[in-house]
Amino acid sequence: MTPALDDLLATARVVALPMNTRFRGVDTREALLLEGPQGWAEFSPFVEYDDAEAATWLAAAIDFAWNEQPAPLRERIPVNATVPAVEAARVAEVLARFDGCRTAKVKVAERGQQLADDIARVRAVRENMGPEGRIRVDANGGWNLDEAEHAIHALAEYDLEYAEQPCATVPELAELRYRVKHKGIPIAADESIRKAADPLAVAQAKAADLIVIKAQPLGGVRRALGIVAETGLPAVVSSALDTAVGLAQGAALAASLPELEYDCGLGTAALFADDVADARPVRGSVSAARVIPDAAALTRLAASPERRDWWLERLTRCHALLAAD
Repeated sequence: MTPALDDLLATARVVALPMNTRFRGVDTREALLLEGPQGWAEFSPFVEYDDAEAATWLAAAIDFAWNEQPAPLRERIPVNATVPAVEAARVAEVLARFDGCRTAKVKVAERGQQLADDIARVRAVRENMGPEGRIRVDANGGWNLDEAEHAIHALAEYDLEYAEQPCATVPELAELRYRVKHKGIPIAADESIRKAADPLAVAQAKAADLIVIKAQPLGGVRRALGIVAETGLPAVVSSALDTAVGLAQGAALAASLPELEYDCGLGTAALFADDVADARPVRGSVSAARVIPDAAALTRLAASPERRDWWLERLTRCHALLAAD
């Protein structure tokens, strides 16, 4: 059952977190935090998402704050470092923020950059992490089929763990997976899971070797677990550039997966210059425990009145969509 709107508004706090490095086109990450009977949760769909898509994120927040979650199978979650599309000279600085992480996810296919920039960045990560480090790349669907094939061939010498969402569509992923199979580089699906009308289509088309799941965009921990079970594919739990509160929901999802074969993308608190709590990786892992935001941080990071009103109006519209279902 969807709680009353007044219950959500009663504890709603809107925050704006400054970032160390521009990521996903933003320098400041906004989020709405709220508290329910089970604890704090986060509602932070990206600002360009429409209400129909954003409502799924609200469903996830309500589930986490109002309902008991599946029993955890582990207390700590191994996580990867995340390297934005920075110039190669800044890679060491970025990696230094991720204490003890043995895996790095490197953003590639950034708009306005060239493959040479990606190669230089991945090479710098390999040089900094050494031969034992694991490197995965994430294109966010930024390449077409031929570009993706060419890029994967060019990056293969750096021993990639996998390539995440190299192309935008499921048919492209399926064809690319066939083309690069001899390279031994698995293909991971992210947007083709969380933004798809049918998140199972990837598995049915044999378009990916593993899937990337995120608690907020998929509507919560239980729904994400159901998708993993139905696809039958290994899963990597990642964040949606969440605050420490949202990362705790991702950690709860990772903690309840029957198997956790890959380091998770839940170390992204290291990308923020400030946060509502400290969720940065320690010795390559994060806690699976719930997070209570620091009262002083909520005040310090409060969004402007105009942005607060924008988020509360968005919350109201998305709540109406959920209540009508």
